[in-house]
Amino acid sequence: MSDEESSLQESAKTRNKPKKKAQGQTSPESDSSEKSPVLFRYAWIMAVATGVLYWLAFAGMSSYQGWDFGLVTLVAWVPLLLALPNQTPKRAFWLGVLAGGTMNVLGFYWLLNMLRVFSGFPTPLCFLFVVIISTYQGGRIGLMGWLYARATQRGWRHEWVVLCAFAASELVFPLLFPWYYAATVTKLPALAQVADIGGPILVGLVLLGANLAVAELFLARFHRRPMNRRVVGAGFGVLALSAFYGVVRILQVDADAVKGEPLHIGIVQGNMGLIEKREDSAEGLRRHKRLTGELRQKGVELVVWSESSVTFGVSEDMYKPFLRDNVSAHLGVPTIFGGVIIREDPNDPRMERLFNTALSSNSKGEITGRYDKHYLLAFGEYLPFGDTFPILHEWSKNSGRFSPGDTMDPLPLVTKTGTHNISALICYEDILPGFTNAVVIHANPELLVNMTNDAWFGDTSEPYEHLALSTFRAIEHRKYLVRSTNSGVSAIVDPVGRVIAHTPTFQAAKLDGIVYLLKGSTIYEDIGNLPMLALTLAAFVLAFLRKKSNSTPKSTA
Repeated sequence: MSDEESSLQESAKTRNKPKKKAQGQTSPESDSSEKSPVLFRYAWIMAVATGVLYWLAFAGMSSYQGWDFGLVTLVAWVPLLLALPNQTPKRAFWLGVLAGGTMNVLGFYWLLNMLRVFSGFPTPLCFLFVVIISTYQGGRIGLMGWLYARATQRGWRHEWVVLCAFAASELVFPLLFPWYYAATVTKLPALAQVADIGGPILVGLVLLGANLAVAELFLARFHRRPMNRRVVGAGFGVLALSAFYGVVRILQVDADAVKGEPLHIGIVQGNMGLIEKREDSAEGLRRHKRLTGELRQKGVELVVWSESSVTFGVSEDMYKPFLRDNVSAHLGVPTIFGGVIIREDPNDPRMERLFNTALSSNSKGEITGRYDKHYLLAFGEYLPFGDTFPILHEWSKNSGRFSPGDTMDPLPLVTKTGTHNISALICYEDILPGFTNAVVIHANPELLVNMTNDAWFGDTSEPYEHLALSTFRAIEHRKYLVRSTNSGVSAIVDPVGRVIAHTPTFQAAKLDGIVYLLKGSTIYEDIGNLPMLALTLAAFVLAFLRKKSNSTPKSTA
């Protein structure tokens, strides 16, 4: 090759290379395509960092340990947001799984003991199940990462993409043990109040926007370019607006709440061991009756017992007179209690159906209402795929065989002013916003009651995590939420999500306080998750639709 030909080739290569912008002239609009070898190389570590920070921020864990890391929520996503740009969809997916899996292993460590005790499987196999479950649950953030990478590859702005992908992951990804990012602000009620507009996902979007602002500040400094003021201003501005809305709404709701009819309510926490409940049901009943008598002497107008507080099963054909005579006749106060109803199959006695039930009685002991639990606990109340593969029940002998209910009818409470509707939520139904919304729309209740038995999980952080997640139901519907749990934490939650009274864990206890029966609806109750569904559809559309270029071809003349 001649020197002249070589020179022409080098000149052509130089002309084809993109020109590098001078320092300080980098457009903020191009930050989604920035590549950093340092950030890219340590992406896996950064994903783990988000998982750890997410866990630290989670309100349930901080309550259990006495920590107060709520403000960590404003930076928890930052490491992952720095790691995701320019990743392939596959790699972004696994980075999300790693972040979510890390958070699940740390936050849901109590799964190991639960599986070991109730599945009947050996410890190594239970540990494998914990890893599998945590990895699967981490798939929620993995879905977010995959949608993000797909959409940004197609030219869409990464800030809008990450918000849509987050909403999609929280709305549509099915979880065995549900959680929401919003629970990280349980101790910061002013930031939780927008839940009455858009549920917990809207709260999470506000927090994620602040994380995007922090990530932009870091990227601007790291790449030595001007920051994108729109991203920073919007992220922190929406956070401030949400906090302002929260303060105003707290004042409004507090003023409106006392206009409702007051109700002196009592809660019984029996603290019966799971095996003890089955082997000595009479002691459990005596304990609940004794504590109810003490509450009645204090003048309570309604007593709430925990899930399956009456442990012996009762035939569906005779449950009303049987429970009246053996449980409620001598209580002397309206009571909501948990029981087990048996529906027998006349053609095959072995195919009887069990129902985890909430029942209400009046001051005379008559059974006035019934609600059967819809969402059953995996392994505890049913064995996944157990109906399809019956042999699994032979391997996991401790797993229950309950059936879900099919109605959402309220439990009635008669007071001096008339009959009032109360909606019961059993076990973890109180951490399902969509289901609770459907129940409230159907029953139009004036009070929410949750009956739970968290003794399954031992003296761990799970009862506090459960309580933290449940408080959003009170905010979303602006109703008091009364929780009676077998072993704690039993609590009274006001309509702005504050826990105004609670019991310790693993102690027999009683609790009483004044709640107000409240009517009315909220924006979230009326529109539900429709806005989040729109964001979800947008996330999938952007993941498959390439953005049209705004540039026009240059003339070659």
